[in-house]
Amino acid sequence: MKFGHQLKTSLYPEWVFYYVAYGQLKAELKTRLARNGVWTEDDESAFAELLEKELDKVYSFQKVKSGEIMRRLQHARQEVEEIIQSNETQNEDYALLEQELSHIIADVHDLAKFTRLNYTGFLKIIKKHDKLTRWILRPIFLVRLNSKPFYKENYDGLIVKLSSLYDTVRTRGKAHGGDSSAGGSQQAFVRQTTKYWVHPDNITELKLIILKHLPVLVFNPNKEFNPADSAISSVYFDNEDFELYMGRLEKSEGAEALRLRWYGGMDQQQIFVERKTHREDWTGEKSVKARFPIKEKYVNAFLRGEYTLEATIAKMRAEGKKSEKEIAEFEQLSSECQYGILTKGFGPVMRTFYNRTAFQLPGDARVRISLDTELTLIREDNLDGRRRSGNNWRRMDIGIDWPFTQLQDDDICRFPYAVLEVKLQTQHGQEPPEWVRELVNSHLVESVPKFSKFIHGVSTLIEHRVQLFPFWYHQMDIDIRKPPSKNMSISRPDPSGYSTPANTTSDDDREPRLTTEEEDNAYQGGAKTAQEYDWEDEEDEENPLEPSTRWIQRPQSFSSASSEQAPLLGRPHPPRRGKNRNNLIAPFKPGADTLRYLFRRSKDRTRQFGQDDDPSSQTTYLITPPGRRIASLVRVEPKVFFANERTFLSWLQFSVLLGGLALGLLNFGDKISRISAGLFTFVALSFMVYALATYHWRAYKIRNRELGPFDDRIGPTLLCFILLTATVTNFFLQWDYEKKKRP
Repeated sequence: MKFGHQLKTSLYPEWVFYYVAYGQLKAELKTRLARNGVWTEDDESAFAELLEKELDKVYSFQKVKSGEIMRRLQHARQEVEEIIQSNETQNEDYALLEQELSHIIADVHDLAKFTRLNYTGFLKIIKKHDKLTRWILRPIFLVRLNSKPFYKENYDGLIVKLSSLYDTVRTRGKAHGGDSSAGGSQQAFVRQTTKYWVHPDNITELKLIILKHLPVLVFNPNKEFNPADSAISSVYFDNEDFELYMGRLEKSEGAEALRLRWYGGMDQQQIFVERKTHREDWTGEKSVKARFPIKEKYVNAFLRGEYTLEATIAKMRAEGKKSEKEIAEFEQLSSECQYGILTKGFGPVMRTFYNRTAFQLPGDARVRISLDTELTLIREDNLDGRRRSGNNWRRMDIGIDWPFTQLQDDDICRFPYAVLEVKLQTQHGQEPPEWVRELVNSHLVESVPKFSKFIHGVSTLIEHRVQLFPFWYHQMDIDIRKPPSKNMSISRPDPSGYSTPANTTSDDDREPRLTTEEEDNAYQGGAKTAQEYDWEDEEDEENPLEPSTRWIQRPQSFSSASSEQAPLLGRPHPPRRGKNRNNLIAPFKPGADTLRYLFRRSKDRTRQFGQDDDPSSQTTYLITPPGRRIASLVRVEPKVFFANERTFLSWLQFSVLLGGLALGLLNFGDKISRISAGLFTFVALSFMVYALATYHWRAYKIRNRELGPFDDRIGPTLLCFILLTATVTNFFLQWDYEKKKRP
């Protein structure tokens, strides 16, 4: 879709005169070039002046509108406080306030969209100018753009305030049951999680839709929102063989992930050592994540084995706040983590950084949603001979100053999407809320089960050291944007009481409240988007939000070294264009040769976004480099192992039957019967050996998630032939014996 058409179809009609006049600027370029044949200095001055006027117009409107929204929000808050202080139930007043807040939410959505469209418009017209005229205007205009940075407006603080006020109005001023900081031990627990990518164009809209159902989780409402409160940084550990990477990617039983995490800036003194352990369903155990805190000044000594947590453990026993069992688990966890680091050579490999916004009803853990934006993956290893962190456990040349422009391109990957995680805690057989199902099936998100920040970072930045790539790689080469769905959009109520045609979101549903588990030692942040809420990133479990048919939306063709085919997620989307990894459309840069080879696409499949594609004929070809392969998404159900065992027992049952027959012939028969008993004993043993070998062969393939085949055409045929031979031999021996006995 051409940008001019996109601008016309996406603008808000009431603000039409305040958008950048993209069509007029493009026409001005063509007219002046056609008139003179060449671009003159006068043409450049006139065009620059016209461009400056457009920038002033957009910047002024954005500034005025943003201030207006803040004033309307403050006025609404004052009205809410007056209603609450009156101690009277004013349902009509609350209804009017809810309608006003819905208008404000719609304005925030339209203003964010206004900002994105205009910023894109300016960049595109400058690019077109430099290409057509051969005059380079981009560097100068970027300076002017930075002097009027309408595109740098951060709506997170506004969304936090809007969320709190909307939740108060929605609940008619009644406090939520439970305490957002309540909860038991956080040493080990699990939670069902499904993951999605969100295109930058949809981030603000998604936040505004969610806050109409779940408020932004705030731990300390008396503290002013600070953007640093939402920052989460983690340093992942692995060894030179990337043992932890392979285990997590292949989802091997007992696979671990080890990381050090902190919340906020680099001045935070509390660091969490976290270990995640994956458990397969057939074991009957749940995947577990456990962690313990340590002061930053002791981290290096702890990693070298020079420091233990004995003093901390002694202090815990003296305080008496923890049970002896909890203290023992704490001690065991710290010892095991330290032992693994020292014996297996684990060291810093990858850092992840992102800003988290969390949504949850206080005291209700049934639906928890987090949105991680500005996700950045940064190398921390020294495998190429460069000492990135010196002798420290983390590099100190960066903090939380996204986008980390001071780093070399080979050290950083700025992920092009936000990552949405939906965490459900429902009883067996209970359906998730309808609005959640609509959300995850809407145009706003792209499902990516099992997505891992650590795995993506290693496979992107250190891809020459690994042989296996994550299955979601193919989705990085498609445009995840989809046509808007009417059932999930921002509502703008009109005076008649109906929503405008483009917005049909309902905000009526509320769910019963349950008790939630939160941190014991709470991080005193603003929005509870850091350590209080963060204790997630759990294993993805079976997704109750989507039918299984959603997992395979179109045929996929794969060509790899192993010639294996795997079902991958995705819908028919056009390939992305562009070569800059840091561009929103092309996320990869390091190892470009390998990745270009990895994602070769057929030219006849190239289409523009917005054209009618036939989903049934859309095919994506993935060709892995020699010696490399793509990890396939295969879920192994426990019943698969049980079916293998039942098959083994069926073979044994038949073998026991043959053995019993042979035993009877041996004990109660004549000479011929004893010969037949020997034959049938051999047959029974053959069946047993074959059954055992086949059982172990199939179990190995299942554990390693091989795609088959699992049948054996030769073995059963050979066994049947042996059994037939023994039976025929027994018949002829008896027939010959009886014939000789006759006179």
